[in-house]
Amino acid sequence: MTIRIDAERLIPGRGEPITAATVLLEGRSILYAGASTEAPATPPDVESVRVDTVMPGMWETHAHLWGLDTANIEALITHDPRVGTLRAAADLGVLLRAGFTSVREVGGYGTYLARAIDEGTVVGPSVYSSGAILSQTGGHADIHGLPIPELDALMERHFGAPTLCDGPDDCRRLVRRQLRLGARLIKVCASGGVMSQVDHPIHQQFTAEELSAIVDEASRADRVVAAHCHGKPGIMAAIAAGVKTIEHGSYLDEEAAEAMMENDVVLVPTRFIVEHLVAQSRTLNMPDYARVKIEAIADQHRTALEIAISKGVRIALGTDIFVRSALGSNGRELRHLVDAGMSPLQAIEAATANGPLTIGPQAPASGRLLEGFDADVVAVSGDPLADVDLLGDGSAITHVWKAGRLLHQAG
Repeated sequence: MTIRIDAERLIPGRGEPITAATVLLEGRSILYAGASTEAPATPPDVESVRVDTVMPGMWETHAHLWGLDTANIEALITHDPRVGTLRAAADLGVLLRAGFTSVREVGGYGTYLARAIDEGTVVGPSVYSSGAILSQTGGHADIHGLPIPELDALMERHFGAPTLCDGPDDCRRLVRRQLRLGARLIKVCASGGVMSQVDHPIHQQFTAEELSAIVDEASRADRVVAAHCHGKPGIMAAIAAGVKTIEHGSYLDEEAAEAMMENDVVLVPTRFIVEHLVAQSRTLNMPDYARVKIEAIADQHRTALEIAISKGVRIALGTDIFVRSALGSNGRELRHLVDAGMSPLQAIEAATANGPLTIGPQAPASGRLLEGFDADVVAVSGDPLADVDLLGDGSAITHVWKAGRLLHQAG
């Protein structure tokens, strides 16, 4: 079935916008995207819609589908994974209505949710999940107050595999455990973090040999590695090991930015979560240790993002939202990117065309309005190039097509 979308403006994902444009969807693919004057003729009874702006469905490239209502990871201890998975399935609907047709999930229930979405049991964005998060003992994905056997059992119960690994061989084993779950990428903590109790965000985690083993094991299965990194030592070690993405990058400097560009590494800065946790730390019941750490890195994180943008590092939109109350606000990351130096058109490219880059060989033909690409398309009331905040909370998203199916229509 053919669907015709006529728009005042077309934002292609990469490249300049087109005024007076048409997009034709045929089945699961885009048949045509360009000037209306050059569009193929369609029968008068074809399904058609007229909109202000048409653009690719957005990518959220740093999500956690945990179904949590509090900013405290230790809540997983008493959290029922069956309830969490059901909540996360509902949360995917919120993301879809906010204009996100694809989600890269870097730790959570995503491997299970992806199966349910692919088979049509759950309606939501396409999910590309890492499974559990790999951490050294005492690292960022360690819940430090739990005995290690209990932590391993907890992660098995929630995500299907343990998270702690030490030494190159053990790291390879844990990568294989994620692949056994159907992981489409691998997530590793290459530095300390904010939401963990005893480690420091600047300190490197995993040795060079361990990081190289993780990347090598993943690459043999055509998977890339996403590296959580705040401190520069972890950033540089992860780049040297061959990771595809740096998540957060709080202490990135010009040398690190140049290394990322030389090695075709993508930055997923997640500015939204930094701003959100600083503003809402007490409302969200964050532990005191996490509140102190997020306040300590907030200004440095903004400086690092500004450096990355000014140097031309390729950036993909990701928010690191892990508390349900913030979902649907994922598009506010575009405002943070613009405030740090991007144009609205560049920010939309970060939210669309750059998304698939974060999963390497596993990426679909998505994020751009091009013939033959997936028919993941959204329509927006108004002009987000004039007001990028229109994409902030989903209220201006009038239509969402995923694989050519209209899954959301406002009103």
